[in-house]
Amino acid sequence: MPRESKRARIARMHDEYAILTGLFPEPKCALDFSTPLQLLIATVLSAQTTDKRVNTVTPELFTRYPDAAALAVANPEDVEDIIHPLGFYRSKTKHLLGLAAALDERFGGEVPRTMAELTSLPGVGRKTANVVLGNAFGVPGFPVDTHVMRVTGRLRWRSDWRERHPDPVAVEKEITACFPPEEWTDLSHRLILFGRAICHARTPDCADCPLAATCPSAPSVA
Repeated sequence: MPRESKRARIARMHDEYAILTGLFPEPKCALDFSTPLQLLIATVLSAQTTDKRVNTVTPELFTRYPDAAALAVANPEDVEDIIHPLGFYRSKTKHLLGLAAALDERFGGEVPRTMAELTSLPGVGRKTANVVLGNAFGVPGFPVDTHVMRVTGRLRWRSDWRERHPDPVAVEKEITACFPPEEWTDLSHRLILFGRAICHARTPDCADCPLAATCPSAPSVA
């Protein structure tokens, strides 16, 4: 495939994103939540497991501990029992109780609305903060998870697509520079949905992929 200019790459990105928009017209967060706190907790729990599995344990967790103050003083063993099916339940319980205590002590139990404040909380990185900002507060955020990494790499939307372990912050910065802020949250959702449905990690479904005609990694154009 001939070398692609930056201008041509960005034009292709927008063409491919238009197709993804048609494929996933109403994307939304796969985690079930009613409040910013619930989303923050669910996102922390989603590490190294699936959103679907997280959704099976959070109803009981949210009912037992309806606010940060209640969770901060929870018996760790009780929390462990609830989230046990997710794996890493001891470390996740420690993170949740520390997070709840910090929210209660420093923010009056309310989830803050800025990247700096969110990432100052224990166990909260940029990915989690972006999920909360974009889905709970409507603040432009671009969460970079494994699906986003994989899809943007295969589509060569980013310059470091050859890297085996790219820097998520660098990926976020490069991709968001090519799209208006109001698209960032939905862009991440659509890339994640596309990664789950078609661009699988081990065996991508290139034969039925709507982006195969322009994807640099597709067998027909590789």
